[in-house]
Amino acid sequence: MKTVAVELPEELVEAAEISRSQPSVGAAQLLALELFLEDKVSLGRAAELCQTPVEAFMEFASSRDVALHYGIAELEKDRLTLQRLGL
Repeated sequence: MKTVAVELPEELVEAAEISRSQPSVGAAQLLALELFLEDKVSLGRAAELCQTPVEAFMEFASSRDVALHYGIAELEKDRLTLQRLGL
């Protein structure tokens, strides 16, 4: 997986409540969560993009007061993603 380095103002990191010990992880989770909220990716794909287990990503979303709209269509997308990954 290719990565991109991004510099963030300290105030933004603090306002977003991103962990200072792992700012890249926190920023990736927030970006993936936004993609999920905009219906650009499924829940499973969002978790995959930020390299977070689905259960942990669901907990992260819940901690941000995000209602999870996880239905049959999302389940099927996630099933296909897992199949593609050989899991």
